[in-house]
Amino acid sequence: MPAANENLPIQLGKVGAGVPFVDYSVLSNAGCGSSISDNDAYLFDGPDCPPIEELCAAASRMRDTGKGRTVTFSPKVFIPLTHLCRDFCGYCTFRQSPETAAKLFMTPEEVLNVARTGQRMGCTEALFTLGERPEQRYPEAKQWLQDRGYATTLEYLVHVCRLVMEETDLLPHANPGTMSRRELEALQPSNPSMGLMLESTSPRLYEAGGPHEFAPSKRPRVRLRTMELAGELGIPFTTGLLIGIGESRRERIDDILAIRDLHRAHGHIQEVIIQNFRSKPATPMAEVVDAASDELLWTVAVARILLGPDVNLQVPPNLSADDYEDYLAAGINDWGGVSPLTIDFVNPEAPWPSLADLQRRTAEQGFVLKPRLPVYPEYFVETHAWLSDSLQDKANALTDAEGYVKGGMERYAGRN
Repeated sequence: MPAANENLPIQLGKVGAGVPFVDYSVLSNAGCGSSISDNDAYLFDGPDCPPIEELCAAASRMRDTGKGRTVTFSPKVFIPLTHLCRDFCGYCTFRQSPETAAKLFMTPEEVLNVARTGQRMGCTEALFTLGERPEQRYPEAKQWLQDRGYATTLEYLVHVCRLVMEETDLLPHANPGTMSRRELEALQPSNPSMGLMLESTSPRLYEAGGPHEFAPSKRPRVRLRTMELAGELGIPFTTGLLIGIGESRRERIDDILAIRDLHRAHGHIQEVIIQNFRSKPATPMAEVVDAASDELLWTVAVARILLGPDVNLQVPPNLSADDYEDYLAAGINDWGGVSPLTIDFVNPEAPWPSLADLQRRTAEQGFVLKPRLPVYPEYFVETHAWLSDSLQDKANALTDAEGYVKGGMERYAGRN
């Protein structure tokens, strides 16, 4: 890993006439991302913002300062516990109604079957993604849960996460939507990390005609509150932006600063995903153009610059299949969860890259690919501040001295 003052840009640029000069050479020290003020951050949306090539160069070098040349991914199984959801988002094909769903919920046996198959294939993460509180909209969902002794979907999720934790080598990572303090506390013993995409803080997106008009759980304040509660409880947390759904660059800066504020307060934001919108047939946004690659590059680079060298930054490779390696040059250090077994149920039209392809294309850009757990090494290696004893012991048993999955990429030789 290079020293903090080596091979970094001297200066990103100056602001225009009449605007106080901001010396972006602060990027040359390792803590610089957090030293750029909120007001100065908005200069990246102004006419004097440096060219994208300069932004990417600065972000890439900052990443090298904090993360070196290691890029990670989480070998996972994707477990869609239920496709039922109380929300209607303008771009979503994941949600289903009781009339269209093949089943209301996965059973515990089905969950364990997927987890055990994934274990045999070298997976270490069980990603639970599900619709938001379907029992509040659908009597069928409420009845299914009540027949099995559960009042809510979140109660059932706690049960199946515990099963996976206790009966397999996989670690659960729950991504069920907004949560209360009580619900987070119930999931915490079996989840070393959890997640919730912020997506956007723009109020315009839930106005009439917006993609979140009929999605009450996508209101920014309730999502930020869930993230804040996770911080108060000391839960390593994954969040991120969904770009290209109608927000502006300035609003993306708002999003990044909101995430930065939470991380400053609690230190729990283990990963920030910058995800690009892809239009899907049979949705209200079917005719909206996919997020452009230059917008994704700009957002990734600005996120790295504002969040600093130590935050883990991800772009999903299956959503940019033709050129995903290009985003390494914008400062990312992670590919997120990639499965050798299950599809991306949120983006079923976008297959995961093979692990061989992921390793090859990462290496061609000068990086070393390493598998990780759903919780990042900095939250359990040489610290006991975040995980319970049982989670700490399991994480340590699955990883090497640096906190990466034992066996490295050789573990997946010959697999997808």
